[in-house]
Amino acid sequence: MAESIRVENVTKNFTLRYHRTFKQMTVAMAKGQDVSDRFTAVDDVSFSVEQGESIGLMGLNGSGKSTLLKMINGVMRPDKGSVLTRGRIAGLIATGAGFHPQLTGRENIYLNAAVMGLTQRETDRIFDDIVEFADIGRFLDTPVNTYSSGMNSRLGFSVAVHIDSDIFLADEVLAVGDKPFKRKCLARMEEIRKSGRTIFYVSHAAASVKRMCDRVLVLEQGKLAFDGDVDAGIKYLKYGDDSDDPDQLDSLENDDAELGADI
Repeated sequence: MAESIRVENVTKNFTLRYHRTFKQMTVAMAKGQDVSDRFTAVDDVSFSVEQGESIGLMGLNGSGKSTLLKMINGVMRPDKGSVLTRGRIAGLIATGAGFHPQLTGRENIYLNAAVMGLTQRETDRIFDDIVEFADIGRFLDTPVNTYSSGMNSRLGFSVAVHIDSDIFLADEVLAVGDKPFKRKCLARMEEIRKSGRTIFYVSHAAASVKRMCDRVLVLEQGKLAFDGDVDAGIKYLKYGDDSDDPDQLDSLENDDAELGADI
């Protein structure tokens, strides 16, 4: 089977600046204080994903999950190593990502679809399905800067799941929104999984990872600490006592836990 994603010795660093203005930096330097520091968000990570695999990416906030996902998506480049992907990538890596705040929901649907490589004619064919799934009613023709975070999530996820892609990335897609919409999203992601597409799914919710994924990667302070079986990965991470209880893992109530990470 062909590889869908290959990550080789990938490292990504960020600069943390302690002062905002030139004057503050000058005073700090005169006093011998540090004005910046280097932070390694992803540290020498390597793995490969076969076409059709569903991968759960887990870890505590700040472990590097979203940074890794952004490098796979191509919106960031690694400082060291390489990230190779095969085929079109779609998905939602942040609530409302890619939306222009002053454009309407309707206009942003076409804008996002164009960014993902669709022509206007192709977008026209799936437009009604996107609108029906998002279910934002009369707000479709109002600027998205008037939307709630839940409405942003609805529209962004709806565009992403209706794009024909080879790789589907999901991060923080259910961090906001009501319970029926979250279940609706999970059901749609199961359809994507069964279609044979590769899924890379960032989540804090053990139950939804167990339900959606064939394999788990765990990041700890930017390093790949675990790569293997889903149950073993969840137990490795030890998300509280309930995570080790099979009844809790199978409970749909846990599917409503927030997804995503800070970095």
